[in-house]
Amino acid sequence: MSFVYQCRHCGQTLGKIEQQVADAAMLGLDKLSIEDKKEMIQYQENGDVQIKTICESCEESLGTNPHYHELDFFIQ
Repeated sequence: MSFVYQCRHCGQTLGKIEQQVADAAMLGLDKLSIEDKKEMIQYQENGDVQIKTICESCEESLGTNPHYHELDFFIQ
C-alpha cells in the first residue's frame, strides 16, 4: 500500500510513502474534518491512498491570483 500525495490543481505527484502498515493518525489524516477527508482522500482499487494537496507553484499562483480560489482547476 502506498500513500500518494498529489497536487489537486496541476496533478503533479509531490511524494509517495510506501508502507505495509500505516494508519491515518500516523500521517495526521485523523485531524481532518469529515468534509476535508471526502475532498482530499481517495482510495484506489490497488489499495493505494491518494491524498490531494497543493504544490508550491500552485500555492504561489493562488496567492498572486486570489480569484482562482473560485475555480476547481485553474491550470489548463
